[in-house]
Amino acid sequence: MKVQGFYINGQWQQPNSKNTFTTINPATEAIIDEIPAGNAQDIDSAVKAARAAFDHGPWPKMTGAERGEYLQKMADIINARLDELSKLEVLDNGKPYPEAKWDIEDTAGTFEFYANLAKELDDGNSEDVIALSEPGFSSKAIKEPLGVAGAIIPWNFPMLMAAWKVAPALAAGCTMVLKPSEITPLTAIALGEIAIEAGLPAGVLNIVTGLGVDAGQALVDHPDIDKLAFTGSVPTGAKIMANAAKDIKNISLELGGKSPLVIFEDTDIEKAVEWIMFGIFWNQGQVCSATSRVLVAEELYPALLARLKTEAEKITLGSGNEEGVLLGPLVNQTQYQKVLAAINRGIEEGASLVSGGKKPPALEQGYYLEPTILTDMEEDSWIWQEEIFGPVVCVKPFKTEQQAIDMANNSRFGLAAAVMSKDNERCERVAKAFRAGIVWINCSQPTFVEAPWGGYKQSGIGRELGKWGLNNYLETKQITRFDSDEPWGWYIK
Repeated sequence: MKVQGFYINGQWQQPNSKNTFTTINPATEAIIDEIPAGNAQDIDSAVKAARAAFDHGPWPKMTGAERGEYLQKMADIINARLDELSKLEVLDNGKPYPEAKWDIEDTAGTFEFYANLAKELDDGNSEDVIALSEPGFSSKAIKEPLGVAGAIIPWNFPMLMAAWKVAPALAAGCTMVLKPSEITPLTAIALGEIAIEAGLPAGVLNIVTGLGVDAGQALVDHPDIDKLAFTGSVPTGAKIMANAAKDIKNISLELGGKSPLVIFEDTDIEKAVEWIMFGIFWNQGQVCSATSRVLVAEELYPALLARLKTEAEKITLGSGNEEGVLLGPLVNQTQYQKVLAAINRGIEEGASLVSGGKKPPALEQGYYLEPTILTDMEEDSWIWQEEIFGPVVCVKPFKTEQQAIDMANNSRFGLAAAVMSKDNERCERVAKAFRAGIVWINCSQPTFVEAPWGGYKQSGIGRELGKWGLNNYLETKQITRFDSDEPWGWYIK
């Protein structure tokens, strides 16, 4: 894919500055391409295009069905380019090809889902308000597009995270400026090509690549942005929230996690180990909802830990395009060093290393890290409490159900949680006790576009996906009518 500049106002435009940044293949450490680094002027051009498209263009005035046709075209194009986009995601992010293919399929599915949901707006965007307290009046509540949205997305699911924001925003009738992560920009840039091929009206979607401190900050600060949607770290989310307060911007934040997985004594060990591994080694553990704190009933703990070690050490590491690889490299050197430092800190503070914790000797090039299992850490230790964002799982035993719940909830995060047991009533009881926005029973990590996604506490504000994701980009307006032929008669009798 040739990077042509920024996608602004329906076409490729050259940047205002000659600054660039490099995107790197994490499997080889080789430079893939030099990418234009947008600045405040570039963001301003994109926001102006989005503003004009919203205020004066046809997009927000179209029916939901008409907007849905464009979204469906984008879904069809993504499906037609599935293999190409999947390989591009592997190249830029490092994840194994089967995972990348699943992500791109989900990306197309997200556009298709919101294409259909957009059509439903034509029938369901107005609701009569009944039983007003004063006779002679009628009232209705209607849903309208919120305005111009700014979206800043992370590097762990580059195209899918773009879809989670772009698709519902466009379905609602909003226009958008998208700032991809500077670490993995390629498939998000490809959305510009897809928008052109789908015939999306000019200014509806705009894409500017650049660094967070320049392009990202300019987007957050821009006065003509009505809505900010961000997925990323808690510190950055807190800064965005503070900046948005200056203009009272509408925001939604999907931030970090340190999600627990509680496994009771009656759980089948093979099933437990499978879901532990899926919960922490998928995408190299670079998943905000990763169940990185595993709590195991003490009766099951020794046998499960031994089985987990055996299976973790069987995982094939390598370049994402190689057959049979289930664990690719971490996304870049910075992330690799952060994860290594976290492991070392955990060990220094008393944790025991059961398995992994180092670079595989056979893989000299690339940011590879063995699947890592740690135990014996204190509940208030840094390694147990803080997000690592790598293939590192912390395992602790528990004695009672209440202790497991208390340990699970003892976190500043509340994105996700999981519980495993053959006792369905216990699973439901524990699921309700978790202080988390996403809860899995007898599994971990499956995500569906139809269901809400978001967290409690410092894991964020608002919900994405499903009808909740669409509501992120809609405003509710009250319209009240005086229907009576009788004079109001307050001042004029």
